[in-house]
Amino acid sequence: MANELIANAVRNALRSVTIPGGGNLADYGGLSEIIVTQGAVAFAISVAHGMETAFAPARTAAQAAAEKVSEGRKVMVSLTSDRNQAATGQAKAQNRPGPAPREAVPGIRHIVAVGSGKGGVGKSTVAVNLALAFAAEGLRTGILDADLYGPSIPKLLGLEGKPAVREDGIFSPHQAFGLKAMSIGSMLTPGQAVVWRGPMATSALRQLLRETDWGGLDVLVVDLPPGTGDIQISLVQQVPLLGAVIISTPQDLALIDATKAMDMFLRTEVPILGIVENMSYFLAPDTGRRYDIFGHGGAHAAADNLGIPFLGEIPLVMQIRETSDAGRPVVATNPDSAEALPFRTIAKRLLAAQPAVRP
Repeated sequence: MANELIANAVRNALRSVTIPGGGNLADYGGLSEIIVTQGAVAFAISVAHGMETAFAPARTAAQAAAEKVSEGRKVMVSLTSDRNQAATGQAKAQNRPGPAPREAVPGIRHIVAVGSGKGGVGKSTVAVNLALAFAAEGLRTGILDADLYGPSIPKLLGLEGKPAVREDGIFSPHQAFGLKAMSIGSMLTPGQAVVWRGPMATSALRQLLRETDWGGLDVLVVDLPPGTGDIQISLVQQVPLLGAVIISTPQDLALIDATKAMDMFLRTEVPILGIVENMSYFLAPDTGRRYDIFGHGGAHAAADNLGIPFLGEIPLVMQIRETSDAGRPVVATNPDSAEALPFRTIAKRLLAAQPAVRP
């Protein structure tokens, strides 16, 4: 109910914002639903292609008006146009400008994306423990939860409360186990879904990435949602990436989708740093017997066929699951254990192949 009251207050505040051609923003047909979470207010202004510059003052005024009634929440306003443009090559062929050039994030030396073609393969667990393994190697490391519709990082890192927002509107990231961490999940009430169309989600990603005080980082790990949708495309178009790590289980169904994820990165000229086979096998804790529940070796074979590095296998073991559920990831809480070793080995292999990441 409180969120609904704030949404109504924001809409009323937008009546003071004049738009090109006359009228006010609250009555404008291109104003999206106003989404209110525990820590943020978000809405989009959709305009005809070519009207972005004309609507820029309205966007600025809308931000200021919403901030006055948002009760301290971060206000995220996106200005979008329905361009339906294709890739750069097609745009050039039709004598139209292509996507804007990728722009580095100040203070971040390298960005590594962790992706998968489908959900349920343990991508977020691997992303968190990989970031922690980078930190264990002495790198200044952060993690960004770009899975806006299903954020897992707050649970995995035991984050509590919403991130602080400075007077200039910049987020101060959470600190956990030596990592700097940002996630939309920290701004949601328990059980609250993120019901955003693509333009709002990509705008939120841009603001989480660029309006966070990351300080100086050697590497930022970005935990992507599954698939090859708006968020993935937005990330690869916005910023230069060191490369992508693909997570898959051994089974054929997961590998089919993992191959599609790799194809997306290759089409967008993002290097594939390697593939990880998660839940590779199960060792029974009572007998030590090995069970290849999802098959075995599929990811390794796929890597060989595609000519990309195979980074390693991560077994299906209870301690990884238990520490993840408890918000105490195994690489942070038991870094010398057999369960942490695969993550640390993968990090070392990546750094050996990419020596420029080390300061």
